[in-house]
Amino acid sequence: MAGSTTGIQNVVIVGSGPAGWTAAIYCARANLNPLVVEGAITEENRMKGTLPLGQLNLTTEIENFPGFPAGKLREYLSTALPEDRQPFWILDKGNQPAHGLTGPELMELMRQQAINFGARILTDDVTKVNFTGKPFHLETLENGPIQAHTVIIATGARANWLGLPSEERFKNNGVSACAVCDGALPRFRNKALVVVGGGDSAVEEASYLTKFAAKVYLVHRRDKLRASKIMEKRALENPKIEMCWNSAVDEVLGTDADGVTGVRLMSTTGAPPRELAVSGMFLGIGHTPNTDFLKGVLELDDKGYIVWKKMMRTNTSVDGVFAAGDVADNNYRQAITAAGSGCMAALDAERWLAAEGIH
Repeated sequence: MAGSTTGIQNVVIVGSGPAGWTAAIYCARANLNPLVVEGAITEENRMKGTLPLGQLNLTTEIENFPGFPAGKLREYLSTALPEDRQPFWILDKGNQPAHGLTGPELMELMRQQAINFGARILTDDVTKVNFTGKPFHLETLENGPIQAHTVIIATGARANWLGLPSEERFKNNGVSACAVCDGALPRFRNKALVVVGGGDSAVEEASYLTKFAAKVYLVHRRDKLRASKIMEKRALENPKIEMCWNSAVDEVLGTDADGVTGVRLMSTTGAPPRELAVSGMFLGIGHTPNTDFLKGVLELDDKGYIVWKKMMRTNTSVDGVFAAGDVADNNYRQAITAAGSGCMAALDAERWLAAEGIH
């Protein structure tokens, strides 16, 4: 599907989440013949959560992406996607989700839309880049070097997890790393929930969940929060939030049928373990941007996110290289904002190429 990767590409898009596919759609419609390096299907990527189609491909229900209300969506999906790219539940006519859309479905639709307009896809990883001269050089894991006039980095950011086998077992079945994405789902409404973490992200997740949950336990390893004072005050004064100090999650409890039913906490100070009856666990211990291959090449912030160098533009520290989605956004981290910045990056790249007289 990738076609030839020889010669100098107008634009190479690295990454295959909402930002990458939106950039590909816009670049393809502008006749830039974009090449999308979507990521390799390897065990290492599976363990890191960086397989093709991004974090959204690991998400079940999506209720907040505009344009996909509940309805007879699978009838459309069965005609929009080739059979070999359809999630199994589309083919299983008697066991289809009742809600609007799933993460894999949305990502497959975006991917197919990019293909329909002429985007080419390379299922591989970019392992190294050289942006010191023009054209830019990108090394891939299996397909050798690629040259490009412009590059859009859309490799996203992966959620940090505790690393427990029981946590892995219940991902998308009561375990989540995004309260804004999942907190309003029926399985969590009016139920007791756990949030793990002690920084601003964790407090923000816990505070948000109190809009829906009956009670939120905020579990932190220390006896005081790392969050800013205003965020700490918000948590401590919220009647729905109960602090679990000096505690760490030792195991997520539940069944395959019911999902999460509780967590077991171990004390960090030698107190006896305790169990909490909860219907969900949310991780608020941060994200890691997928920028290891860009260190020393692009300007990154202290957390590893790509820095946008122009206000309301996707320009990076290297002229002709642009960034879109969660790889440059440690604030919103939503599918719709990632897609929006993918559009911006495509337009920025198109205008850069025009200004350079290349296309």
